Parts: sequence; C-alpha cells; structure tokens
Amino acid sequence: MTTAKIAIAQLRAVGDPAKAAEMHKYHKVDRPYLGVANPVIDEHVKAWRENVDLDQRLALAKGLWKGNTHEGRIAATKLLTQARIKPDDAEAWALIASWVPEFDAWAIADHASIAGQKRLVADPARLDEVEAWTTSDHMWTRRAALVMTLPWTKQNHPKPNDLAIRDRVLHWAAGYVTDHDWFIQKAIAWWLRELSKHDPERVRGFLDAHAADMKPFAVKEAARKLPSDAP
Repeated sequence: MTTAKIAIAQLRAVGDPAKAAEMHKYHKVDRPYLGVANPVIDEHVKAWRENVDLDQRLALAKGLWKGNTHEGRIAATKLLTQARIKPDDAEAWALIASWVPEFDAWAIADHASIAGQKRLVADPARLDEVEAWTTSDHMWTRRAALVMTLPWTKQNHPKPNDLAIRDRVLHWAAGYVTDHDWFIQKAIAWWLRELSKHDPERVRGFLDAHAADMKPFAVKEAARKLPSDAP
C-alpha cells in the first residue's frame, strides 16, 4: 500500500518549483506547493487506488490531507470522488465532512465539495448535517453548503423529493444574500446560474425576491444563462 509519505514524495518528484511559486502566488494561502498539474495528480490517484480496499484508501486520504501540501489535499479529495463507494460510504462522508472546517482556499474546497456531492446524492439524508453548516462562523463552511448541493440544480425532470431539496437550498441561499463576502455571493450566483438552465422560473422568483440585497455582479452572473423567453 502507498503511504502518504510515499505519495507526497512521488508528487514532489514530478513537481516544478517555478510552477509551485506561481501557484502559491495565485492561491494566496500559505502552505507547501509542489508545482504539479491536476492531470498528473489524476494519474497518481488512479495508480494509488488500484488494489486497495476502502480502509486503505481512507487512510491514504487522511494522511495526504494532514500533510497540508496543496497537491496532497487535492489528491486526498480525488481519492474519495466516486459515485458509489462500497461496502459502506459512511466513513468516506464523515472524512469529507471533517475537512470542511479546514477549508481555506477555493481550489481545495471545490475539489472536496465535488467528492461531497457524490456522497450527498448517495444519501440525501445527509443534508440535515449540511444545513447546520449554513449558520457557521466559517465562511468556507457556509459556502460548502451551496457547492456540495449543486447536483440538485441539474435535473431536467426532478422528482418531488428533488424539488423539495431545491427549495430547501434556495431557502439557505436566501439567508446568505445580505452576506456580501465575494465567495458567498459567487456561490449564490453559481447555484442560481446552474439552476436557470433547468428551472428558470425558480431562479426568476428568487431574483425578484432577493436581487436588491445581492451584489450586482452576483445578480448579473445568476441571470446570465436565463433563457430570454423565461416567465
């Protein structure tokens, strides 16, 4: 089994110090950067996942996250990005959820949120836990509640339960509109923009009710994909 120490050494060996410096400047968070591109991380994650059971994969993900390199944390999230995890994905969800309070940069937060999306779709009852995030003092935790629920913006023919979840998340978003942090406003706009492709009426209704409290850039972004003939 590949350990976190070995995995980081493998990533470091293919890193580019010049690219690492650029990444540090771009992401604006002080942690080690190795200068490894995402496709290369994907290749390593694929190799690490072969011939290991879930417990071993969880252990590697925990170690990579704890190591706190940018690429290691990205790799940790990719190890758990899977629609179906057997025999039981409860531990995978618990690990992803445990990372949320440590989010401090959009790239890592978004990769972890993609892994979280899969686990929420697998068991929507976990939305009760996510709802508690919406009142957190930690901006990245509040944001994660929207990013992890993006799959519910995408159904063309949602079932009644899916529509109820849509309305539930829109209620969370309505509670965010007076929070003018750029990342929060961007997340609201992201959710609405994606939803507008499949459910323009709900987006129109949300903007009619809340646009006055949102930042102008967020309103513009939210409406960018609305069909011109939407009601």
